[in-house]
This record gives sequence, C-alpha cells and structure tokens, in this order.
Amino acid sequence: MIKSGTEPSEPTQSTALQGALITVENIVKRFGAVQALGGITLDFPAGQVTALMGENGAGKSTLLKILTGDHQPTDGRIVLDGEPVAFATPQDARRAGIRIIPQEPEIIPHVSVAENVYAGSLPRKAGRRLDRAELRRRITSDLTRLGFDKVISPETLGSELTAAQRQLVEILRALTGEAKVIAFDEPTSSLSEHEVEALFALIGRLRAQGIAVIYVSHRMKEIFQLADRVAVLRDGTVAGVLDAARTTEEEVVRLMVGRDLSSLFVRQDVARDEVVLDLKDVTTDDVSGISLQVRAGEVVALAGLIGAGRSELARAIAGDLPIRSGGISMNGRKVQLRGPRDAIRAGIGLAPEERKAQALFLQRSIRDNTSLVGLTGLRRLRFVRRRQERSMAQEYTDRLRVRTPSIEHEIGKLSGGNQQKVVLARWLAGKPRLLILDEPTRGIDIGAKAEIYQIIADLARDGVALLVISSELPEVLGLADRIAVMQNGRITGVLGRAEATEETILALAMADDLTTTAPGALR
Repeated sequence: MIKSGTEPSEPTQSTALQGALITVENIVKRFGAVQALGGITLDFPAGQVTALMGENGAGKSTLLKILTGDHQPTDGRIVLDGEPVAFATPQDARRAGIRIIPQEPEIIPHVSVAENVYAGSLPRKAGRRLDRAELRRRITSDLTRLGFDKVISPETLGSELTAAQRQLVEILRALTGEAKVIAFDEPTSSLSEHEVEALFALIGRLRAQGIAVIYVSHRMKEIFQLADRVAVLRDGTVAGVLDAARTTEEEVVRLMVGRDLSSLFVRQDVARDEVVLDLKDVTTDDVSGISLQVRAGEVVALAGLIGAGRSELARAIAGDLPIRSGGISMNGRKVQLRGPRDAIRAGIGLAPEERKAQALFLQRSIRDNTSLVGLTGLRRLRFVRRRQERSMAQEYTDRLRVRTPSIEHEIGKLSGGNQQKVVLARWLAGKPRLLILDEPTRGIDIGAKAEIYQIIADLARDGVALLVISSELPEVLGLADRIAVMQNGRITGVLGRAEATEETILALAMADDLTTTAPGALR
C-alpha cells in the first residue's frame, strides 16, 4: 500500500470541472460488433495530472486514440477550451495542441536525434537546404530546458539509440510547438532512475504551466507520486474517479479488476535437487566470471540496476551473444551454444524484454507465433501438419487464457498482457527445461500480472527451471526462491527468500567494492 491513514474516497462518475481544459462527453466507440467504449464521460483539468488506469483492454488506448485523432468516435463529443471539436486526423489534434507520447517510440533510424525530434518542421535556409546551425541551437536549448542534456546527444543516429533514449526522443518531439494536453503512455517502462527523475520534474513543470497531463501507467508508486486524480476504466466504462491524495492502492485495484487482489503472488516450495542450469565462470563482452545454478522447479531472479548486465547474461545463455570463456551445462551435460538454435535444442527458452521487437511477428496470427518453436515436431517431410499446428496453438491459447476471437487473429492487435501470454505459450509448446523471462510483466496491467505470476508458479510446479529478470523489487521478492544481484556485469551477492529485502538488494546492486561481496558461485 502506498498511502496509509486515509480512507478511500467514494468513486464518482466525472462531470466537467471548472477549469477543465478538455472533456470527453458520452464517448462511444464500436469496431464492427465489438464495443470498445460504452459512453465515457471524463474531464482533464488544466494544471492537473490525471492518471488513467485500467486493465489492458479496458479502453485506455482507444480513448487516447480518439483524443489524438487516430480513431473517430461512434458517438459523443470532445470539448476543448469550452468549444466542441472534431479531429479527422492526428494532424488536426496536434494543431489543436494535443500530444501523445506512445509506449512504443517511432524513430527514423538513419537520421540524428535532432532531425527525429523536429521531423516535419525542420528549419530551412533559402533554397530549402537544412539549416543545421539553427537545428542544433533548437535541440540544444530544448534538451537543456527539459533536463535531458546529460542523457542524450543530438547527433546520435536513431538506429544507435537505446530503448530509454528512443522514449526521450518521443517526449521531446511531443513538446515542440504549443501543447495544451499531453498524454504519457507508460513513459517510464524503459527509463533509468535518473531519467525517471528528469521526466517527473518535467511533468511538474508542465502542470505548473497549466497543461492538462494524462498519465497512463501500471506502476502504482508512480501514480501516487504524480497524480492529482485517478480515473479508472473497466470494460470500456468509467469505474470511478478518485482523489489521489485520499485513496489507496487497494481501492484503485478494486475498481480496475472488480475484486480485491489480496495475494498477487503464488508462493510454493517445489524446487528439486536436480540442477538444470549450471554456469561456471561465464564471461562475455558484457559480463564477467558468472557462476550460477538454477534447479528444477526453482525461480531464481536476477536483480540489479539498468546496465548491470542482466539482459546480456540472459542473451548469452540463450545463444544470442557469444561466450568468451567459461561454460554452460544443462542437466549435467556441457553445451556449446553457437546460436539460438543450439540453445533451443538444449532446452533453453528466452522471452525477451522487448517482446514486440524481439519475440513477435506482429502482422502474423496467434497460431503462427505460438507454433514457431515447435515447428520441427509438426513437420512431415517438408510440410507442416496444419491440423496438429492449429490443435497445439488452440491448446496453449486456452491453457493460458489468451483473450482473442480466434487463434487466427493478428497478434499485433492484442493487448500487451495477451501478447506476453502468447510468447509464453510458444515456449510451453516447446517444453523447455529452462525458461528465461526478461521483464515478463513490463507494460502489463495488474490483473494480467496476476495471471503471469500464476503461469510462472505452474511452470515451477511442473519442474521447469526459471530465471526471471525484473526491475520491480516487489515482483522480485514475491516470485523468487533466490535472488542473484548484479552490478557492472558481475554477481555481487546471492540472497535467499528469507533474508531478501528491498534494502539488501539495493545495497548489493550499488556495491562499490566487488571483492568484498558474496561469492558468485551459487550452489
């Protein structure tokens, strides 16, 4: 619980507030026979941060797309500055001062940060040549003004940006020109602690300037740190609007899912003596001297700050990054990993952090995405046995409760939580002995998180060894049997379930003297 000593305020359907900058009135949106929004009335006051909460599929993204002109409402209207408005295109909404910073940045790879930020409004000289001096002056001024001058260079090419830097470029792009309403959609999912602090300071300045801020996040701590109001959507309707200073995390969760989630984590002691993964002094370009064991039915978490080397270690184990020295054994047999195919043959699966970019074919069906790992077993000569493929995809789609009209549905149209379930279904169909989950609940609502946690518990009970990477310490503490903490490419300590706390994990994650920390070998 984030706040204590306060009683939850009564949730009420929002009505237009004095000073409301933008209001949606009785917004309905249908896609064919499917109703995504069922009469939404909400206001977003000037100079306030309104947190927009709800499970994946509750209607948050659809509402934002209507505000920004990507979708047209089936019924209802938008009122901006007291006047009804209609946005036929996103350009109309932008000209009216409405901006959205999407969760998945759209970056032009072959041009610089400066050109990405001002794409469509680049300064020109006579003869229409790019005015590079003016461009540099603008981007330098904006980076300094917004507090991002230490974390991103204006000359860096889009293709060379990290996930966090791509997110910052989207933020910079949204703040060019005169903005009245700014919506942030999961803006911190890829940011470091320092970058998050700069973003929160920026949002504070936007609030002070009288801009209406809409903030979408599944991270409760952020919501209570930033928001003035919390608007909760459920099943395409407004479940309630709460005063952030007078409510609690439990009340917000109850409105989101329609029930109390008294226990998110399923804790069970099912670890066996059988060692599945055994790393001995594994060294790559990014990690050094890693020794680690994971047993059947055991959940081992990799904790640490961004840049500690956790994802790089996971990719090395999965055959995606070369190992310079040391060895990997699976079930007592040393394996040589020349690439991901060798890892899959050895029984190793990896669900990466960037599921859309690294794990999914977004334009393909759920069936296609689910059957990728198991295709070899579905072949007869050179042909895939389609009936068995459909049967397998349906089995795991049902088992993991993927919400979809059918297994032929395009996976890019699913919510983030359901996309993650399909990634897990793929590996379950391949029957791995070790499954590595890198940020398995990133960008997923709290109801879907509970389902992912149950899947992890079920896999452990079935004897799968699990290596889980998470930047959320409550998740690490709730899931793991043991926690290996990394810093600067090394393991600085190992904590059992009984001794692990947020404080002990952070102390090891920020340890300065690696020679005095707990030994790297985990037995």
